Amino acid sequence: MQEKYTIEPIAHIHTDFKDKFGIPRQSGRVDELCGTVVFTPKYRNPDALREIENFSHLWLVFQFSKVITENSDGKWSPTVRPPRLGGNRKVGVFASRSPFRPNSLGLSCVRLVGVRQTEHHGTVLDVAGVDLLDGTPIIDIKPYLPFADCRPDATGGYASAEEGHRLEVDFPEELLMRLPCDKRDAAIACLAEDPRPSYQNDCRVYTMAYAGFEVDFTVADGKATVVDVR
Repeated sequence: MQEKYTIEPIAHIHTDFKDKFGIPRQSGRVDELCGTVVFTPKYRNPDALREIENFSHLWLVFQFSKVITENSDGKWSPTVRPPRLGGNRKVGVFASRSPFRPNSLGLSCVRLVGVRQTEHHGTVLDVAGVDLLDGTPIIDIKPYLPFADCRPDATGGYASAEEGHRLEVDFPEELLMRLPCDKRDAAIACLAEDPRPSYQNDCRVYTMAYAGFEVDFTVADGKATVVDVR
């Protein structure tokens, strides 16, 4: 007999990205990118967070809420095309972190910046190094345990080839000043991560929607050049 389980969000995370373009492909890649975890009323109990401030990092189990997880015929796909492999090489879905998964669940390790009391949302968590879309449902939160979760001798398979990939970023001062002071470093770091799909390598103007602004940029010879901020 097929087992089915019902899960519900315990919280939602609020970030500066309303669209997925520009979001780092992995958590921790841009430590300057921050978010706030706001719990749903049912789980808005401070006792559930007792002693969480003693941990430096947390695991967020979340749901990819804006992806299609099934094909048009209702069947899941056993293979996916990771963007960093150019979009033309297939790997097994369970050998990837693609959002196109049977149960659309994801896992992110974030840095806990602080635990904060608010008037309207109770206790919230401020975190950094996020890689999540604004409004992403959080299914569970677990503390990161260095002695158990860190594996210095682990290998990263095909993903290791792109570990050090970065773009040089030319962000003219007059355009950078259009962003709030506390958003500038994260914007530069996100551009350095090269948000383009690997199969796109041209001189078109790309737009990254970030923190209520649209950042237009081009890429050539390993450099991202910002041409406008609106």
